[in-house]
Amino acid sequence: MSLFKARDWWSTVLGEKEEFDQGCLCVADVDNSGSGQDKVIVGSYMGYLRIFNPHPVKHGDEVQPEDLLLEVQLREPILQVEVGKFVSGTEALHLAVLHSRKLCVYAVSGTLGNVEHGNQYQIKLMYEHNLQRTACNMTYGPFGGVKGRDLICIQSMDGMLMLFEQESYAFGRFLPGFLLPGPLTYSSRTDSFITVSSCQQVESYKYQVLAFATDADERQETEQQKLSSGKRLVVDWALNIGEQALDICVVSFNQGVSSVFVLGERNFFCLKDNGQIRFMKKLDYSPSCFIPYCSVQEGTVNTLIGNHSKMLNVYQDVTLKWATQLPHIPVSVKVANFQDLKGVIVTLSDDGHLQCSYLGTDPSLFQAPKVDSREINYEEMNAEMKELQKIIREATKTQDILPESEKQRDLTVTAEVSPVLDAESQAIDSEVKAEAVPSVTVKVTIQSRVTAQKPSLSVCVQAPLAVTCDQFIFNDLEPDSSETVVLSVFLKRNCSPSELDGNCMVLYNIPTELNPEGIPRVAQCNFSLPLRLICVPAQPSKTANHKLTIDTNKPPVTFLTIFPEFVDPSEVDQANALGFQFLTGSRTTLLASKTSQRYRIQSDQLEDLWLITKELKRRLEEHFNKKGCKDFACTFSGSIPLQEYFELIDRHFELRLNAEKFQELLSERAVQFRAIERRLLTRFKDKTPAPLQHLDT
Repeated sequence: MSLFKARDWWSTVLGEKEEFDQGCLCVADVDNSGSGQDKVIVGSYMGYLRIFNPHPVKHGDEVQPEDLLLEVQLREPILQVEVGKFVSGTEALHLAVLHSRKLCVYAVSGTLGNVEHGNQYQIKLMYEHNLQRTACNMTYGPFGGVKGRDLICIQSMDGMLMLFEQESYAFGRFLPGFLLPGPLTYSSRTDSFITVSSCQQVESYKYQVLAFATDADERQETEQQKLSSGKRLVVDWALNIGEQALDICVVSFNQGVSSVFVLGERNFFCLKDNGQIRFMKKLDYSPSCFIPYCSVQEGTVNTLIGNHSKMLNVYQDVTLKWATQLPHIPVSVKVANFQDLKGVIVTLSDDGHLQCSYLGTDPSLFQAPKVDSREINYEEMNAEMKELQKIIREATKTQDILPESEKQRDLTVTAEVSPVLDAESQAIDSEVKAEAVPSVTVKVTIQSRVTAQKPSLSVCVQAPLAVTCDQFIFNDLEPDSSETVVLSVFLKRNCSPSELDGNCMVLYNIPTELNPEGIPRVAQCNFSLPLRLICVPAQPSKTANHKLTIDTNKPPVTFLTIFPEFVDPSEVDQANALGFQFLTGSRTTLLASKTSQRYRIQSDQLEDLWLITKELKRRLEEHFNKKGCKDFACTFSGSIPLQEYFELIDRHFELRLNAEKFQELLSERAVQFRAIERRLLTRFKDKTPAPLQHLDT
């Protein structure tokens, strides 16, 4: 805890139950007043945009209404606000507002008011870009060395950098090896974009490399955004910092020298613009935000770092120079210049506490309250102690802290899976293209030894499996009573599940003397579904693209013993090979060696090997456990098919991209057909025959 608190120069609370984050705060002379006085721009996830012109207030006074220059609701969540030269033909500052699917650029202007009403401010939309991808954050600067204007780069949630040359869209490029978006900034000295990838690497990409990379299909670019990906980019330099980054910033306080500052989860890094480390500082707290703000000594940089302990620390390179206490946890911090007061610290919390403060020297000292001096009455203390011990004993009788054993549970839940499939399938709205989609009945029973209030049952299975009903609500259960429900499980989507397990969970309350409303309790159980629910017996296949060999330390077991439902009793002699035909259309074959202790699983699709392999291992373990064998083991000595696994992931994302392209094509065709329809209606409204060549089809 710091001895000193930040001196409150101006503060307010924004809205009710609004949320804010790192990019929601910006300070700049957004109305181009020319006075050099900054305004505070704040956007919220509720879509509110506010602009403040703070004035100093006395302690205890409220913020004056005229301090709020503008408040508008933009209907969409605001992810980030920035101020720059974003409009062509002028070097005036404009406000860029980033939404999840839209980028808007506004002009902020004020009109002199009459008498006491003050000035009136308004925003005017200069242009907007509708985004084809969900945005995460943005940065701006004179990309490519342009003079007198700023370009904007937006990073999408799926790793695409979308660049805008003010009113027009320039191009988009995908970052290589992308998984999750990280902080993004621009270095004007090296003309590079710098980010921190999910591989915990600081990576730099030259703007020229981005600009000269052509689309993979080399189609002609238009001003409309394209969804096609660019060629794989080459990183200019990369540095592994070993942790995720909260924020990144490029500053240049000395002529010709710039530094890259990275705030990690536990460390603070300063890099040269070529990726070499200048210094790093290990932090003994959890940081929340930072900003390098000035250089007061040649070769050093001062930085403000906020943390989750409501502290704001001032560093000169790695040396802690000052620490001050804030009334809230800051998620964003800026340094602004207001009425003859430069270097005001502006902080914003995630729940909307906005404060302008400066570093003061009034100590915040804790003074212990005076203790009433009175004589100790030992008889009263003994009586109070006995009463407290009695209350503790009663509480421990009715409320258990440690979990109870299974036999002592107040309420138990069991699930019984039918050994056979339903005679009449209960599958509802299944997307599986098989001729018949089977279902299996699960009987869930709840038994209560005591009074159970507000019991509710939830049944969960892993997608693509589904249940006919997954939520049940019951009346209060009396002691020694039970409830039973019946439901069916089936394959809903046209793909195979990764497991055949399910879970039943009961939430209920147990009333006590001290808590008549009841103490929340949970009871749950697991159940396993039959393999026949998702596949049927089929002829084994002799060839396959993917094969997996499992070694065991015990003699092979006949498939009639461990897979009786898939073996025809009339073909027991040929039962060393089994075929599994999945409802989704693929087929997997299981082979048992006659001379060794090996089993082979093979299929044309890599993803189909897992479920049969898992089921084989489980059934073998159950078989040998029943025989009292405890040293049974399965091993795999082959090479892990990582290449095939990665190709499978690539195909998944290619399918998703193709679906997006198809959706874009449908949208374009719909627009064209609506235009043709309007022309036809206009032509035939006048009852004049229209030659086909006159219709722009």
